[in-house]
Amino acid sequence: MLSSSEKKTADMRGAYGDALVDLGKDDTRIVCVGGDTTDSLKTKKFGDKFPERMFNVGIAEANLVSVAAGLAIAGKIAFASTYAAFIPGRCVDQIRNAICYPHLDVKLVVSHGGLTVGPDGASHQQIEDIASMRAIPNMRVLIPSDAVAVKHLIRMMVNTQGPFYMRLARPSSEVIYADSADSFAIGRGNILQDGTDATIIACGLLVGRALDAARLLREKGISCRVVDMFSIKPVDKDLISRCARETGAIVTAEEHNIVGGLGGATSEVVCETYPVPVRRVGVNDRFGESARDEEIDTLLEQYGLTAAEMAKAVIEVRSRSRK
Repeated sequence: MLSSSEKKTADMRGAYGDALVDLGKDDTRIVCVGGDTTDSLKTKKFGDKFPERMFNVGIAEANLVSVAAGLAIAGKIAFASTYAAFIPGRCVDQIRNAICYPHLDVKLVVSHGGLTVGPDGASHQQIEDIASMRAIPNMRVLIPSDAVAVKHLIRMMVNTQGPFYMRLARPSSEVIYADSADSFAIGRGNILQDGTDATIIACGLLVGRALDAARLLREKGISCRVVDMFSIKPVDKDLISRCARETGAIVTAEEHNIVGGLGGATSEVVCETYPVPVRRVGVNDRFGESARDEEIDTLLEQYGLTAAEMAKAVIEVRSRSRK
């Protein structure tokens, strides 16, 4: 993990496009299917390099998923990409029946998830995707916290047969990791900062804010562990149980509805293994709203997705802990 003095930002979508190009040089099975968002998703980089392996099907997301399924049946590793509002928003049926049921080698990599879509408003702020994707058998769900994680997880997806769903952020994000592939494994989470009094388990853009929350808590004499749970399904049951046993209280943080997402997955593990108090920080079962790009931080504050809210949640959940 980078130190606080080394903080910088990077674009997850750019990392995705670069990773596809790098991997596509050595593996001609890799193809990419897009839906008129190839510039935004940065998959145009792959299309410019390998035009014969890039397929733009237009604004037809259900067809996009079905075309990717057909390419996978033909022996390709098919990446299908657009905005999260459209995949899975418009094609859960095709994802379930054309990709997951036959366990095809299709990788759904989307962007513009969560509230940080900003100006596009509630219709495009996908805050239900983690819940819907993790409920489908055979689907694996990844929510990287930075561009470094994107690069390494894309490589793992290529080398792991079967369906994946990965959600990228629209805005540039804080770089959390030094460039080391050793930090990542599907089905695992990473402890970014250790602590003994409570644990914050976060994913995506809220990982950086969770680290900020831990710093706020340290000023109050509270030692808080921070976990990046980039693998939502399969989730790291061993690590969640360990955090419950060792710290006695857990707060989850996600740019998603608190129903069915990371908070739900964590609570399921805790209830079945080592019950401790859990507090979920996320969108409290309501729709988003529009905000200009310069107002994104204010929007996150309005919905309680801030370091201060996480710190407050830790203090509250510790009051219910028996540790």
